[in-house]
Amino acid sequence: MRSTEQSRGGEMELSGARISVPNNVATTAPKPISLVRLFFSCMVASGVQYGWALQLSLLTPYVQTLGLSHALSSLMWLCGPVAGFVVQPCVGLWSDRCRSRFGKRRPFILVGCLLISAAVIVIAFSSDIGYKLGDTKEDCSVYHGPRWRAAFVFVAGFWMLDLSNNAVQGPARALMADLSGPHGCNAANAIFALWMAIGNILGYSSGASGEWHKWFPFLLNKACCEACANLKGAFLVAVVFLIFCVMVTFVVAKEVPLPSVKGSIEAAKDRVGIMDIFRSIKNLPPGMPSVLLVTSITWLSWFPFILYDTDWMGREVFHGNPKGTPAQVKAYNDGIRAGAFGLLLNSVVLGVTSFLIEPMCRKFTPRIVWVASNFFVFICMAATAIISTWSLHTYHGSIQDVIITPDGKVKAAALFVFSILGAPLAVLCSVPFAVTAQLVANEGVGQGLCTGVLNISIVIPQVIIALGAGPWDSIFNKGNIPAFALASAFAFVCGVIGFFKLPRLSRSNFKASVGGMH
Repeated sequence: MRSTEQSRGGEMELSGARISVPNNVATTAPKPISLVRLFFSCMVASGVQYGWALQLSLLTPYVQTLGLSHALSSLMWLCGPVAGFVVQPCVGLWSDRCRSRFGKRRPFILVGCLLISAAVIVIAFSSDIGYKLGDTKEDCSVYHGPRWRAAFVFVAGFWMLDLSNNAVQGPARALMADLSGPHGCNAANAIFALWMAIGNILGYSSGASGEWHKWFPFLLNKACCEACANLKGAFLVAVVFLIFCVMVTFVVAKEVPLPSVKGSIEAAKDRVGIMDIFRSIKNLPPGMPSVLLVTSITWLSWFPFILYDTDWMGREVFHGNPKGTPAQVKAYNDGIRAGAFGLLLNSVVLGVTSFLIEPMCRKFTPRIVWVASNFFVFICMAATAIISTWSLHTYHGSIQDVIITPDGKVKAAALFVFSILGAPLAVLCSVPFAVTAQLVANEGVGQGLCTGVLNISIVIPQVIIALGAGPWDSIFNKGNIPAFALASAFAFVCGVIGFFKLPRLSRSNFKASVGGMH
């Protein structure tokens, strides 16, 4: 392996680094496509993100109404990172060598989306299924105790959803890199981030409405009251939207089937397994280990917010409790809807910022943009802890209160923080993947594999937060505040490490074509 570095504008350009390309890896670029076709090829990201937005905003609060405690609810998220640790790299490697006549990526995207649809339906009807399996026969408007069978079905569906999401994300990202051609890897990832923002806006709008039980009253029954019916309605619409999006992607994205690429038949004959992934990791391009390290720490600063954002709004800002008095339950649900609205604003900012990422990276370099976003997250996470303390000090209500309302200034400050976090989230959803795509552009390493390996650096911190957030909160007995304070510290440390460790890609190199990647 031979590597050369060129200096340009104070930034090193990793331009000549190459890993010897094995005979079984295809390197022929797909035929270039128009920017419009590239845009609609990624529409599936919006459908997946619609359901993901509902998952983030509604499911952690909802499962607590079924009996899981606040501390245990974080453990529910463990399946995602565990599955992602194995599923995304394997699916990425398999899709790199898939010989289907429909292409390398689209078959995995289609199957993954069908599994997502099935998982969403299981989650939406978990209360009904639990009722049929032997949960309490009391009307849900009267009974507020645990429903363990429903909780078990819910968690099973939740884990299936996480597994399916992981199966789709890698091939969808790799598809964009495969098709980007002269438009460049950053343009492709910016489009991906934009579709994610559109899906988020639609998903969080659904979660914030709280009117599904009125629009579809047939969803209400003894086992499923308003909150449950709202969940059903939002998720059923998510299934329809996802199916539409995957159909558009399947029709518009024209892939080159692997058998038509020289040398691909030999590649397909190789056995692909988990050990292939670990053997391939040693051939990652220069600079990739630093990207993996900074990505891991970046996500450590994000996962506390992702897991508890709407729960934080319901508890610390609106002073609600999902298992408290009727007034506390109502306040908590109002907070959940307000949090979903805040995430909607967050997605609008994310969408706008996605248009600015490429110009910013070309002006300041991707390293500076990524580092600056981490310091911005540091400030925002510290602000959530400050807002929580402010909210608790200004609240003078009691458990006997019939109506519980948040302080208007505290609510406005919380929504403001929710909104502006969309800017660094746009960077997180685009820059690490674009940097990875650029680093492997000339290496002969599979794009699907490298995207999957990058995902490992995302799921490891998710495991850490899922295992530690609940006990960490219990130790301090201060709700979500300790987790957010720790997230702020991680963001600061990540900013410092990223400044010194991230590869110094040049501005022009970041715009280079990735048409030859697979």
